[in-house]
Amino acid sequence: MTGKQKFLITLVVVSAAIGLVFSSSTWAKVEGDTIILGAAVSLTGKYSTNGKHTKNGYELAVKRINGKGGVKIGEKSYKFKIIYYDDESNSGRAAQLAERLIKQDGVKYMLGPYSSGLTKAMAPVTEENKIPMVEANGASRSLFTKGYKYLFAVLSAANQYLEVAIDLAVEKNGGKPVKIAMAFEQDAFSQDVRLGILDAAKRTGSKIIIDDKLPKELNDMAATLAKVKATKPDVLVVSGHSKGALTAIRQISEMKVDVPMLAMTHCDASKLAKQHGKKAEYALCAAQWHKSLSYKDKFFGTAATFDKDFNAEYGYTPPYQAAESAAALLVWKDAFERANSFDKEKVRDALAETDMQTFYGNIKFSPQGQNIAKPMVLFQVRCKGDTCENMVVAPTKWASSELVHPTPKWSER
Repeated sequence: MTGKQKFLITLVVVSAAIGLVFSSSTWAKVEGDTIILGAAVSLTGKYSTNGKHTKNGYELAVKRINGKGGVKIGEKSYKFKIIYYDDESNSGRAAQLAERLIKQDGVKYMLGPYSSGLTKAMAPVTEENKIPMVEANGASRSLFTKGYKYLFAVLSAANQYLEVAIDLAVEKNGGKPVKIAMAFEQDAFSQDVRLGILDAAKRTGSKIIIDDKLPKELNDMAATLAKVKATKPDVLVVSGHSKGALTAIRQISEMKVDVPMLAMTHCDASKLAKQHGKKAEYALCAAQWHKSLSYKDKFFGTAATFDKDFNAEYGYTPPYQAAESAAALLVWKDAFERANSFDKEKVRDALAETDMQTFYGNIKFSPQGQNIAKPMVLFQVRCKGDTCENMVVAPTKWASSELVHPTPKWSER
């Protein structure tokens, strides 16, 4: 082989390698008529069930957006495609995959994983690389206190979980301040919820008259309930995950504690109605979303339509994780079109200016990336005979049922 032939072969190989590098980078950002998003999702490990809900929500939204004309930028329409990796429900793995998506796959636009922990692991990576991330499953308040500029969350943060209960109590009190009693577990989530109550009390001029800690075992809140009997607050809020909610209902019924409004976290998950039957009636339970809400958009229509379409596609009723994940894609579409560009800084700025309604709820971001337009949903447990179900009663504007207030006294039940 001559020197000239060797040179030509080397030139071809080098040129091909350079071509692969540039085509890979282009492919990861926009390939032809396709916009590429990256996602690390828990397909295995302890979060695999909710990871599946997350992925299904993403995929249904991609299918719907692409089927309705895609994303229009300039005079051309583009389709979404997502590169997925399994984070194995491991925060270290999630951070590694964020690096891989950005550095190796060239992804410029990211979707969030499932859970606050994994979102916390990925956020520093996306922030360092100035990659916008729209996340749907990280509710921890601490995500919005780090000064991140590239993180945007469509769901309500943990500190918002029971704020709507205070607003509802004030509304039912003729707009006047109320007396608040609260009892919280000492875990990070419940303490975030507590901070939200403190903010709501200050905002409404309400007074906190009981501020108790639940015992570590979450098996006895009799001391708090004795104070409730003595001081007669307008609303009692409790956050102690499923066990705390069950304990609250059991002891409130045993001690015949009358309180006009009881609002809790995790009480839907603990299946209060099945565990305690009519003893749980009139309790309020915080949730992110429900199919009976009256929010609308032009892609899924109403929440009820999303529920129907998701069920037809995947064979089960969508939990809120699927709904909020689908909403994240609607946010991406809206931002790309308003930016009218693939430049990630312009797209980031468009995300920051988001102000829209989706079937999941209203979405508008604070400077910290927190959705400040979607209040939490409150269910009220309602019973007919031995059958109890959850009815959405707040926020009032979007509710499907009327709130029963005040809660009937035990002597009248």
